[in-house]
Amino acid sequence: MKNLLFFSALTFLLFSCKNDKKEPVALTQINGETMGTYYKVTVRDSLQRNFKPAIDSVLIAVNKEVNTYDSTSTISIFNRLPDSLDLQNNVFSGEAKAANNNKHFITNLLAAKQVHAETDGDFDPTVMPLVNYWGFGYTPKKAVVQADSVKIDSLMQMVGFDKIIFRQDEEAVIGKTRQGVMLDFSALAKGYGVDAVARYLSRQNLTDYYVEIGGESYAQGNGSTGNGWTVAVAVPQAGKAMTDAAQIIRLKNQAIATSGNYINFYEVDGKKYAHTINPKTGYPEANTLLSASIFTDECMMSDAYATACMVMGLEKAKALLEKLPGVEGLLIYSDAAGELQTYVTKGAQGMVVE
Repeated sequence: MKNLLFFSALTFLLFSCKNDKKEPVALTQINGETMGTYYKVTVRDSLQRNFKPAIDSVLIAVNKEVNTYDSTSTISIFNRLPDSLDLQNNVFSGEAKAANNNKHFITNLLAAKQVHAETDGDFDPTVMPLVNYWGFGYTPKKAVVQADSVKIDSLMQMVGFDKIIFRQDEEAVIGKTRQGVMLDFSALAKGYGVDAVARYLSRQNLTDYYVEIGGESYAQGNGSTGNGWTVAVAVPQAGKAMTDAAQIIRLKNQAIATSGNYINFYEVDGKKYAHTINPKTGYPEANTLLSASIFTDECMMSDAYATACMVMGLEKAKALLEKLPGVEGLLIYSDAAGELQTYVTKGAQGMVVE
């Protein structure tokens, strides 16, 4: 009888343990639109909460400060300002003061300043007048059939981070030295939006999520594989689908942003004009580097460094990645025979799946 009771208790214990074993919480995907493109957020949440309204709210707040396509945004207000700084009395207009109270705008500006310094000016957010001229900005899209060197030279007078004046102590005070100086955060804003959503999800005590805005991503936790999230780097060739992968990357607690000249471009008389404008020449940059995928802890910084690499070209991009701590990269370029080649930094080699 004693043995029978022991056997019954053991059977009950095994049955209970089997029933108590919980299945992994399923991943939930949230989709929407922002910044003229899509967003995709995947979360693992045991409480099965609806995060879409909050995510939309976060992205709306970011857009209201950094989106040049919104005429009421902080950056658009700044871009319309005349010479807003009285150098003698340090007096700002009311609109300029309004710009100073916007944390998203300020964060993008300070990040741009950092990357500008690290890249010797190859990254410059004041390139906006040239971006508009070449048909890649917020003004009506129109291909430049015949480049006007005199016009480009005049626009170059409005380009340069030294024309942005600000200090940061109790508040950031911002101005510009001349009318016509404009900012463009398109090389940071999507990455910053990713970071803003990721910070919100972390505050909800989530440890397993993936955030993507138009191809720029941050991956936290184990993902669907149990060992990070897999992300595809597209083949950087016109005519290739975005689903055609050149490399598969495994990300865990890291961001990736990719910049390339194979999607946003136009051709005139057989000549290709891409959206990456070199702030030092005033012309669309053309070199053998076809795409740059950059891995850091913040998607905003990955975004900015990726654009800087495209302006620099292959060799300067390699040198930049070698000197920046915590920054890794995957560069795809065209060799002398026109074949695609790949350069991967040492720290990123373990992330490449295939």
